Amino acid sequence: MATKKKAGAEEAAVTQTKAGTGIHAAVQPSKELGVIVGNDALPRSEVISKVWDYIKARKLQNPENKREILADADLQKVFGRDKCTMFEMNKYISQHLTKA
Repeated sequence: MATKKKAGAEEAAVTQTKAGTGIHAAVQPSKELGVIVGNDALPRSEVISKVWDYIKARKLQNPENKREILADADLQKVFGRDKCTMFEMNKYISQHLTKA
């Protein structure tokens, strides 16, 4: 019986992933966020990954506290402030995403 439940759960997970739901669902970045990640619709996970690539490429992490991000002019438009923690970042990014 446990095997039958496990198979059903695995099948549901595959169906959801293929359907583009949850973290795999495509989202449309705002104009401000599009400057950083591009204007094409993409999954939320890729948006976050591209923001991190942007932060690391420009060395925007506070060297004394790596959890803090020091926003440049483009990130300030997304965050609405000059710095935030990596935990707050997702909250600010979410405000710039709509369902595609």
